[in-house]
Amino acid sequence: MFKTLALSSACLAACLSATPAHALSAGQMAFTAFNADEDGFAMVALTTIAANTTVYFGDNEWNGSVAGAGGAFNTGEAYLQWLSGGADIAAGTVLRFASIDKTTLSASVGALSRVAVSGSTNYGLANSNETLYAYQGSSATAPTNFIAAITNGSFTVDGTLAGTGLTEGVNAIRLNANVPTATPDFGEYTGARSGETSFAAYLPAVTNPAHWQVDTSNGSYASTVPNATAFSVTAVPEPDSWALALAGVGLCVLLGRRHTRRLS
Repeated sequence: MFKTLALSSACLAACLSATPAHALSAGQMAFTAFNADEDGFAMVALTTIAANTTVYFGDNEWNGSVAGAGGAFNTGEAYLQWLSGGADIAAGTVLRFASIDKTTLSASVGALSRVAVSGSTNYGLANSNETLYAYQGSSATAPTNFIAAITNGSFTVDGTLAGTGLTEGVNAIRLNANVPTATPDFGEYTGARSGETSFAAYLPAVTNPAHWQVDTSNGSYASTVPNATAFSVTAVPEPDSWALALAGVGLCVLLGRRHTRRLS
C-alpha cells in the first residue's frame, strides 16, 4: 500500500512539474498584429493572465510530432521569453512586443527577453515564410502547451501545426489565406473589439484573415504601431427585480383563477 501511495505521489509530482504553474489553453491568447518590418507583434489576452506567468515565443519550425512524444523545434532562428509581471493582466488587454531584433527588447506589460539556445540566435521576424508560435513549457525548447500561432507563409512547409493542438482559423492564423501568392510582412486585426458577451467569443473573428488588414505588396511598416485598444465585453442584461415580482404576481393570480374554477 505504501509503495502504491509513493508511486502515485511521484507520478503526481512529475505531472505537476511538467505543467506550467499558470497554464494557458490554446486560444486564450491570440495574435492581433504581425510586423516583420518593425520586428514586433501584438496579442490579446482572452482570459485573465495570472501574475508571474511565463510564455515563450519561437519562430523555429515544429517537427509535427506531439510534445513529449518526439515533438521538437528545429534550429536556426530564435526563442523569446515573456514574464507577465507581478500583477494579473485583465482579459481584453492587448500586449505589444517590439524590437525583438534589437539588444533591448520591448513589452508593453511585463518583461521580454531572449533565450540563449545554441544554433538559434537569428533574432527578428522574416518578411516571408515565417511562423511564430506562442506556447508554455518547462523551457523554451520543451513546450507542454501551445497557445497560438501566426504565419505569413504556410502551415504546411514553414512551420506545421501538427502535434501542437492548434488549428488554422480556430486558434492560429495564416495571413495569406485570402491571397496565397502573397508573402505579407505586415498584418493587423481590424475587426470588432466590443459587443461580445465573452472574451472567448472574439476568437473566431481574430483568427479570421477577413478581419485583418494584410500587406500584399511588401510595403514599409517599420514605423507602424499596432492598435492597442483593449477588447471589452457587453454584460448580459438581467431582468429587473420589479419585472420578476410582477411576473410572479401574475402567475399567482392565474393559478388562483384556475383553482377557483375547479371549486365551482
